Amino acid sequence: MAEEEAPKTGSKDAEENKVLAVLGYLGLLFLVPLLAAPKSPFAQYHARQGIVLCITWVIVAIIYVIPILGWIVGMLAYVCLLILAIMGIINAANGVMKPLPVIGQYAKMFEPKK
Repeated sequence: MAEEEAPKTGSKDAEENKVLAVLGYLGLLFLVPLLAAPKSPFAQYHARQGIVLCITWVIVAIIYVIPILGWIVGMLAYVCLLILAIMGIINAANGVMKPLPVIGQYAKMFEPKK
């Protein structure tokens, strides 16, 4: 997938909002960039990615309740989600707006209507 409508690494918006964007990948902390930087495309992009990641965590937690098969699938999914969160944090820290593999495409559902 190609990069999104991104400001490139080193843009003023990305430099000013890196910390907020990183917080977007830490569970419910996606609310911090969502509410603290509503005019920052960079922070909002990573907050939307964090929303999708958080929703996916909840879905996996529900699947994990199923005995045996759910535990196996859940543990594998948790490892994958942890890797995706780390990838998102690295992208945010580097000032890059790149969608997460597999689940990143769903973040577009949370974009405000124009």
